Amino acid sequence: MEPYVLPFQQITNQMVAQVGGKNASLGEMVTHLGAQGVQVPDGFAVTTAAYRTFLQQNQLEAAIRQALAPLNTTTYANLSTVGAQIRALIRQAPLPEAITTAIRSAYQTLCQTSQPPIQVAVRSSATAEDLATASFAGQHESFLNVRSETELLEACRSCYASLFTDRAIKYRNDNGFDHLAVALSVGVQRMVRSDLASSGVCFTVDPDSGHTGVMLITGSWGLGENVVLGSVNPDEYYVFKPAIGQRNAVVTRRVGEKSVTMVYATAPGEHHTVNTPTPPERRKLLVLTDDEVNKLAGWAQRIETHYGKPMDIEWAKDGIDQGLYVVQARPVTALADTRLTTLCDYQLNETGPELCRGNGIGHRIVTGTARIVLSPGDVPADLSRADILITDITTPDWDPILKKVSAIVTNRGGRTSHAAIVAREIGALAVVGTTNATHVIQEGDRITVSCVDAQAGIVYAGELDWTEHRTDLTNLPKPQTPCMLILADPGQALRLSQLPSAGVGLFRMEFSITNDIGIHPLALVNYPHLPDPEAVRQIAELTDGYVDKEAFFVDKLTQSVGLVAAAFYPRPVIVRFSDFKTNEYANLLGGRSFEPAEENPMLGWRGASRYYDPRYQEGFRLECEAMRRVRNDLGLTNLRLMIPFCRTVAEGRAVLDIMRRYGLRQHENDLQVYVMAEIPSNVIRARDFAGIFDGFSIGSNDLTQLTLGVDRDSSTVQGLFNENDPAVRDLIAMLLSTAHQTGTPVGICGQGPSDNPDFAAFLIREGIGSLSFNPDAFLRGVAAVGKAEAQLDAQTIGF
Repeated sequence: MEPYVLPFQQITNQMVAQVGGKNASLGEMVTHLGAQGVQVPDGFAVTTAAYRTFLQQNQLEAAIRQALAPLNTTTYANLSTVGAQIRALIRQAPLPEAITTAIRSAYQTLCQTSQPPIQVAVRSSATAEDLATASFAGQHESFLNVRSETELLEACRSCYASLFTDRAIKYRNDNGFDHLAVALSVGVQRMVRSDLASSGVCFTVDPDSGHTGVMLITGSWGLGENVVLGSVNPDEYYVFKPAIGQRNAVVTRRVGEKSVTMVYATAPGEHHTVNTPTPPERRKLLVLTDDEVNKLAGWAQRIETHYGKPMDIEWAKDGIDQGLYVVQARPVTALADTRLTTLCDYQLNETGPELCRGNGIGHRIVTGTARIVLSPGDVPADLSRADILITDITTPDWDPILKKVSAIVTNRGGRTSHAAIVAREIGALAVVGTTNATHVIQEGDRITVSCVDAQAGIVYAGELDWTEHRTDLTNLPKPQTPCMLILADPGQALRLSQLPSAGVGLFRMEFSITNDIGIHPLALVNYPHLPDPEAVRQIAELTDGYVDKEAFFVDKLTQSVGLVAAAFYPRPVIVRFSDFKTNEYANLLGGRSFEPAEENPMLGWRGASRYYDPRYQEGFRLECEAMRRVRNDLGLTNLRLMIPFCRTVAEGRAVLDIMRRYGLRQHENDLQVYVMAEIPSNVIRARDFAGIFDGFSIGSNDLTQLTLGVDRDSSTVQGLFNENDPAVRDLIAMLLSTAHQTGTPVGICGQGPSDNPDFAAFLIREGIGSLSFNPDAFLRGVAAVGKAEAQLDAQTIGF
């Protein structure tokens, strides 16, 4: 006779039929990964043999089939009635004595091997669950803080009943599973005292882009149900997988709101767990240190390697022994297709009032009618794909409802929450964690949901115009000349890195400073001794948690640039140091105290001339420190640096000297430093510039401006601005000729090749080393380069 109970130490992943997917995975980790340091709380499984014996001895199989017979599988109008009837049958049936005895004995053994007081988590583990093809995420019940044998036995029977929740019945129908062919095991696991610490989820790949070079770890205070269900907006950490085990692999950290903390109930008559408000000062703290994130990441990488597939892992930290534990692991069931045979690009053609924003799931845009639904029982009968569901939070009970709508918008939840996972699995668009969607959106409003702005999802008022463009990548040419990207938004890096590019030819640092920092670096260096008290107040508010205000700038810039370098690793990423003009620097918070008023900022104090100048040198020090951390601390040596608007060779030497002083020594750790070729002096003295820099990047916008004497910002003479002008072409040809003689790489990162295929063809003929295109023009650019190379080959061989 098959045993009714098995300890985790006797379970492997080949025993799904006996213990279900969840317990099989736990046993597999205990059996095979415990020796590698992965800590899994001890426990046991009540086997599927016990479940089948329970059904047989209570003669429930025939009764369940009879109850399922009238189920309307088209409209599911009677689903709640059918489900309630079956659950009642199970809850009223007694557990056979042999099963009760086996469970009591295993529980007593677990109590002997664990530190008292003993609480356990009781989780359903179905035989068609946590599979690579069907997650059944949240379909069946779990019970936390179970504190006695009596509670444990009742929880086991409740798990059996949860096999027939409304959502589980519908999910099995949708996925073609026979209801009685699926059996249920129950996992009983020592509770980690994360109510006194923290818990969360780890995806071993980026769940939105499918990028395999990073993993995403999320966490919140208290028990992990809040993160799994999306009851909180958690902290988020991106980890660079190639660096795991070698150095600090944490690339980015984002503090989530973490508004509530789930803890064990203590008062008599209370439910097993309760949510309590998180104190404001605790919400601002990260739940994990970098050391803890690195430890979890190391375990997650071992789990992923062992299973040979991307994994969705739940973790918990014990507030008593301070240990970290893995409490669950399952294959990821819904990921973006990294093969990219077809690229779908969406673009808003107009803007409207922004109602709210949160974490965006799915790179698409939809327009529809807002339907405010606060509970599954309030769903209107006419809900359809033309509607957008607006709610506070979704739980597994919502699954049948989510499949009816075109998009989901929630107040609460992170990118690893239930709503996000289900949205990916069913291909729906979602914006989760807006905090206020149900307050700012009205029932019946026409709204537009856009998730094309980096990782942010935005809800706009009104029915905005947008377009979809599909590109078949299977026939895209593969030119010999490397085609790279011009990148402005770090949040787009993971998605755009899936394009067939040779890397990033230009990432403008000033976009990170504007979007992620917003404060003038010298205002942070000189804080709090600024002449503007209001600026001091705002800086204190924005940098709350940073005693050292300079560290705020360095940390934010390190994370922003680091994410881009990690996304494209090992392909090169060329980052241009800040190239704000004085009027643009002045618009940063606190900036007016440090910036002179210039008549023509375009030709003034910008680029290289700032970096060695005592008036900005301390700001450049912060930029250098961030780049040093990305390369040396994170190990992202694919990062190359570029100096903009370098007027003279002497100026170039001065900048390289100051970079060395701040820890960026050219050629050390393979550091390459490029210079923008955007001033005629760069071309005229190209041989001398090539003697001190490792490469050129042609900035065709400024080069055109300074060659033709046309202010590129002036609408009056805009008609004269032409990057394809013969004079501009002559200068580029001169640069390329000199560079070929000196063996110096030359690329181009201006707007010209993106807008004009003829200009791209000219560059190919002249022997350009690489071309960089804006993301929206990348595919057209690749096609233009391929065509130009084909024409050049045809001419070469005499056709």
